[in-house]
Amino acid sequence: MRLVTKQELLEFMQETAYKPMTVQELETHYGVDGAEEFKELVKLLNEMENEGEVIRTRTDRYGVPERMNLVRGRLHAHPKGFGFLIPDDRDHPDIYIHLNDMKGAMQNDTVIGRVTGRGGPNGTKLEGEVVRVVKRANSQIVGTFDNHETYGFVLPDDKRIQKDVFIPREKFMGAVSGQKVVVKLVTFPDGRAAAEGEIVEILGHKDDPGVDILSIIRKFGLPEAFPPEVMEEAEAAPDTIREEELVGRRDLRGRTIVTIDGEDAKDLDDAVDVQRLENGNYLLGVHIADVGYYVKEGSALDREAFNRGTSVYLVDRVIPMLPHRLSNGICSLHPRVDRLTLSCEMEIDPTGKVVRHDIFPSVIKTVERMTYKNVRLLVDEEADPEPELLERYKELLPFFRQMRDLALILREKRMRRGAIDFDFSESKVIVDEEGKPIDIVKRPRTIAEQMIEEFMLAANETVAEHFHWLKVPFLYRIHEDPDGEKLLHFMQFITNFGYVVKGKGNTVHPRALQSLLEEIKGAKEETVISTVMLRSMKQARYDAESLGHFGLAAEFYSHFTSPIRRYPDLVIHRIMREVIDNGGALTDHRQEYLASRMPDIAQQSSERERLAVDAERETDALKKAEYMVDKIGEEFEGIISSVTSFGMFIELENTIEGLVRLSDLSDDYYHFHEMQLALIGERTARVFRIGDEVKVRVARVNVDERNIDFELVDMKSRAGGRANVIRADADAVHRGAGGRTKRSRGKVIAAEGTQERNARGTRNAAGESGGADFWGFKPSGAGKRRAGGAGAGPSGGGGTGGGPGKRSAAGGKKKPRTGGFGGGFAAGPGSGKGAGGGGKKKGRSGPRAGGGPRTSALIAVEASTELTPPRFDVSGEPKKKRWKKKKRKD
Repeated sequence: MRLVTKQELLEFMQETAYKPMTVQELETHYGVDGAEEFKELVKLLNEMENEGEVIRTRTDRYGVPERMNLVRGRLHAHPKGFGFLIPDDRDHPDIYIHLNDMKGAMQNDTVIGRVTGRGGPNGTKLEGEVVRVVKRANSQIVGTFDNHETYGFVLPDDKRIQKDVFIPREKFMGAVSGQKVVVKLVTFPDGRAAAEGEIVEILGHKDDPGVDILSIIRKFGLPEAFPPEVMEEAEAAPDTIREEELVGRRDLRGRTIVTIDGEDAKDLDDAVDVQRLENGNYLLGVHIADVGYYVKEGSALDREAFNRGTSVYLVDRVIPMLPHRLSNGICSLHPRVDRLTLSCEMEIDPTGKVVRHDIFPSVIKTVERMTYKNVRLLVDEEADPEPELLERYKELLPFFRQMRDLALILREKRMRRGAIDFDFSESKVIVDEEGKPIDIVKRPRTIAEQMIEEFMLAANETVAEHFHWLKVPFLYRIHEDPDGEKLLHFMQFITNFGYVVKGKGNTVHPRALQSLLEEIKGAKEETVISTVMLRSMKQARYDAESLGHFGLAAEFYSHFTSPIRRYPDLVIHRIMREVIDNGGALTDHRQEYLASRMPDIAQQSSERERLAVDAERETDALKKAEYMVDKIGEEFEGIISSVTSFGMFIELENTIEGLVRLSDLSDDYYHFHEMQLALIGERTARVFRIGDEVKVRVARVNVDERNIDFELVDMKSRAGGRANVIRADADAVHRGAGGRTKRSRGKVIAAEGTQERNARGTRNAAGESGGADFWGFKPSGAGKRRAGGAGAGPSGGGGTGGGPGKRSAAGGKKKPRTGGFGGGFAAGPGSGKGAGGGGKKKGRSGPRAGGGPRTSALIAVEASTELTPPRFDVSGEPKKKRWKKKKRKD
């Protein structure tokens, strides 16, 4: 009996000539005979349909989604309600999903979507809708319980889950308001109906010590305790090495080998040694704990490690991939005890080239457990180590300085070939016994960290290339070339600073980007350019194919050096041992089996890595917010780390980041210029952009939202009489120059320039709209929307871009219905060439100063008086003429 496989069905349905077929037609095509074979075919089709791999049409015909204008992928939701469908096909662009087209799908759900159109500035972005949820990712949700006596709600901690979860009274499990709980979802959201659930665990009150971190652990589904069968296998591991286990291993116990790690590290999985050979070359040995020897393929330990994917390092604890019995015990390379390892030995010439290498199982005994701090003091020529430290390690001092010399050679070679080296600050939150943050310290990246980094990079590249040419199934760490559109945006952006990156079309060699980083080193714009460059790149991930590593400028790269805390490293350790033990090859059966497993392992490992990073970042953000609670009102120096349409983020010296909201910039009305990543004042032409130094005051802290709000210390109020923008839930009240009010539910017109960033139109006292663009790029239509006041914006921008606006802003084609001035300001002060002259024609006064426009009920614009603008001379400085109150005609 021959059974049809899933792979056969998929390949057949993906053929260009294939048209959707019924199960009977598929039965005929594959020559299925007998009821049992037919039953298996139907069962396979149902399984594939449930997984979203095939689609069944209304006429009961089967086909793959991509041939039916459908896309299968994972949904990435946004706190504002919309989302993006990330297709399984990596070559397919992401699809924007509007809030109304989500069809009840939630964060990380696997869905089938349909492309419905294109949007974005140039019509290049795909838009679509969710057709069906294939697989739910959220069976449980963590949140805060709110008791309403006869029923309750749980407010999800994950703000990407828009709707609260309804809890019937009989499912409270004794929870009271304010407690953090875990909810099992019974029904999922459907249209306007909220999800319904039952409480399965009460974590404690949200203000109790430790509950905050525990909530994050549950939110991300991080496993804590190991299952009994896993612990049973871990306990069976030996405490020491037996003599018979050394057969087939190279004995390196007589060599000077050390570990170099952080002071609080307990899972020591890598050790190194360096020797200077007679021919002038260096012999670098990188020795990694042979974890695969103790964690056998298919064991309970292996299955649990696969599910966890990686160790997770939270602020106050570590959630390990392997039980401590292994990770801190027999697998950890403690000093002066025998340990089993896999070694990669490389002979490196004075230019940094690996001229010979060898990979083999070994046994080692490290002579010292060194810390980064002590090694830095010993090898940094500018350091001043204590005499006791020098005395203790005097025999090892030449050894460490030899390591330093080799590391600098390797780094120089890596930089020559074009590896990109970002130098961003990292920090560590120090907490007390109750989990309260007491300090935040920067993690320095010293020569000691760089030494280990260079040695691990060399070993990872050597191992990856060695096994690539053996053509055995393997896991690689890849970093694909940047997206062409993002790269083009970056290259356009840096021209604002006078820099150019050479490349062909939408491609660039990493060497060109590294050259740029070296060129901007120490410059004011270093932070802004480095940040935007990083954002233009893709995320590194695991893959079964060696696709190269763009950031390292490496053709081959893998993760070999951390098998205690990363599952891909553990997997390739076992493959390496198997290949070595079998004379450099695998049997056909093992080759086929491992080749089929590698893509799944790569995807699972990449997903678990991203989840761990998100959890680590959230705990950091939580504790940083807690740390700033008692700093409200204090002032700090910082730099602008990001600029958005709603404000700018400021990073302090200790790496804490907070937001200065656009509404708190009270000295002017600011416009966000996306290409320049800058906020530019409408009246003052004051510019804020990434990298600028500012002084801020802590204004507000919301620990639940992980938000810190700053305000600028030197910020002054806007000139009196200018419009203030107030968010309102009720109907908007517009008070124009004439003091009249109107309530309306009209079409939403963007006040404060939130939609199109128009400058004058929605700003002035009468609440007018339809003004010119800030730089005078568009002609105004002053009376176009029955708007009062100005018909135009400033005539020419100057500013960071330099030069006048494309059009001198005129009074508008139509006569304004209300009073005001016609031309714009003569010239915006800035670095441009001037842009002199007012508007081409003067606006004529309307019959009366009216009460504001009929705009949205969401925004209220209030002002007590309408004022004429100051006069400017060509230098951009206001003449000595005081503001005058405009006479009212009515």
